[in-house]
Amino acid sequence: MNSASKFRALLKSEAFIVSPGVYDGYSIRLVEAAGFKTACTSGAALSNSLLGVPDIGVMGLAENVDHCRNLARSVSIPLTADADTGYGNPVNVFHTVRLFEEAGVAGINLEDQVSPKRCGHMPGKDVVSQAEMVKKIEAACLARRNDDFVIIARTDSLALEGIEGAVKRAKAYAAAGADMLFPDAVRTEEDIARIVDAAGIPVSINMGFGIRARPTTPLIPLPRLRELGVKRISLPRMLPAAAIHGMRQALGVMQEVIATGRPADRPDLLVGIEDIMQLMDYDNMRALEKRLTTFD
Repeated sequence: MNSASKFRALLKSEAFIVSPGVYDGYSIRLVEAAGFKTACTSGAALSNSLLGVPDIGVMGLAENVDHCRNLARSVSIPLTADADTGYGNPVNVFHTVRLFEEAGVAGINLEDQVSPKRCGHMPGKDVVSQAEMVKKIEAACLARRNDDFVIIARTDSLALEGIEGAVKRAKAYAAAGADMLFPDAVRTEEDIARIVDAAGIPVSINMGFGIRARPTTPLIPLPRLRELGVKRISLPRMLPAAAIHGMRQALGVMQEVIATGRPADRPDLLVGIEDIMQLMDYDNMRALEKRLTTFD
């Protein structure tokens, strides 16, 4: 079963899907090792970590696709990708879908922001017309070669058109062929319930996780989200935030070492080299070397 078919099967199952956001080989392998059934990329996390710039539409299509290809082939669980606005008009969206599908991901987020887009929890967003986004969704559905490849229609319209506009768009995007709806920056449980009811297709909610300066969507218990009819929760900032926190702590300890001259043994802050080797499957690499090379 390919990646898209695996994710499609999850959508059809009774399971509530929790999809951590990943951005590099370590994070996606950790997600799989922890037992999660799927992962997703965050355009913000990729832009931040790869380019060192804010999520304001600087990262291009080729950079995004190439990185997602490397991530998807690193694991056996399905990965969905953030394709931003589709990198142009509906014709561009057609080719964008082809490239992501060829990269081995299970589906893409396609959002209705004006390009260049912005992080969904930043001010200053704008959206294209409903009619234009409908055409993009139709183009995405037409482009996929495998009907299991999932088109996730993201709408940022709540910030500009309110719940009535978001509900109207939810219905239109579902009618255009979207497989899942992703309303970003939803502020209340009542809005989630209305969108779930209007969409008629699975709904994904973007959620923070223990973040001090929380994004727009409040933290809602997972059982409650399931009661509201939500199918998937994505956690795009959890692992990047955890990694930044860990690296800050380690660098702070190193600064103390430099200042005092005393060595520091802090296994509470670091994993061992054996852990890294296990995560990256060095044993399989060594077995392959033993089979295919002449040196011991």
